[in-house]
Amino acid sequence: MDKNIGRLGFGAMRLPEKGGQVDLPQTSKMVDMYLEQGFNYFDTAYVYHGGKSETVLRDALVQRHPRDKFCLATKLPIWQVKSLKDAERIFEDQLKKCGVDYFDFYLLHAMGKSREATAVNAGLYELCQRLKREGKARYTGFSFHDEPAALAELLDSHPETDFVQLQINYLDVFRGSSGKLYEIATARNKPIIVMEPVKGGTLAKLEAPIEKILKSRDKDASLASWAIRYCCSLPGILTTLSGMSNIAQVEDNLKTCTNFVPLTEDDIKALEEVADAISKIGTIPCTDCKYCVDNCPKKINIPSLFGLYNKVRESGSIAQQAADYQKVPKKNRASACIKCGACESHCPQKIKIPAEMERVAAVLE
Repeated sequence: MDKNIGRLGFGAMRLPEKGGQVDLPQTSKMVDMYLEQGFNYFDTAYVYHGGKSETVLRDALVQRHPRDKFCLATKLPIWQVKSLKDAERIFEDQLKKCGVDYFDFYLLHAMGKSREATAVNAGLYELCQRLKREGKARYTGFSFHDEPAALAELLDSHPETDFVQLQINYLDVFRGSSGKLYEIATARNKPIIVMEPVKGGTLAKLEAPIEKILKSRDKDASLASWAIRYCCSLPGILTTLSGMSNIAQVEDNLKTCTNFVPLTEDDIKALEEVADAISKIGTIPCTDCKYCVDNCPKKINIPSLFGLYNKVRESGSIAQQAADYQKVPKKNRASACIKCGACESHCPQKIKIPAEMERVAAVLE
């Protein structure tokens, strides 16, 4: 496994947008800033930004920097695969979209127990090994969104897996199952790539009483930096991805990771206190990945409505959120949900979306 990967990875799922399109000039500047500080790992996927993320990285990164100066990772969307030919077609398309001859890291996207049969029947694990032999992928693995038992089963069934990408952040470790996922991967000596260290931005915006816990320890440190430092302080982490959306976020992450200072035991205790406080609020654990939106027959912007609901829970005030909710067309409000469940299988957080939509409607309507 490549040991020259920096502790901070550049995630391309939440790139800056302007006029509904990815802002290429700003993205290019962000890429340059990141590389100038000696970091080199870029993570994208076939489906990010409506299928345009890979092309954006071609324009902002591949065509502007030497190939040996960066590592590029992308993912195969298993839910779009019915046969080996589908997977081979998508892979060749990804090479063209990214403008490269090979990927440093290639992942089966969002693996879990329900997708294992598809991966096996379509020969996706064998495909990964063939890509390595042909020099088209240096390392292969999978990103994972499921329960710990499923992760153990997958890794034991496929010991050839080079690495695994897991959602790890201090909230999910202290009040979820991420800690167990981390233990399972490290026990099998699998390097871990961390995704969602700030939980879709949730840990970068805390209510004042909760924020005070961390500000009392370091008044100048951003809330996001605490979340990034937590993941980077864990042994066995290959890199920690941050889905940076603007230059300010790049600057903050570079400040955190360039002269990295691991967390102390007292720091970790403070984060446990923060996790306790957050868990008592009762927000919906949505990370705004938008995987659910494409599958909604009613075209409801589910993450946006969850965001309004969460602001009510966090602030204890409803006036502004209710006013914003009224601007949403009635056909796209929470009450328009027909409870078909098409969204649930695509939710990495395993949110019971139809049930949560009822909560949203009850509060905001």
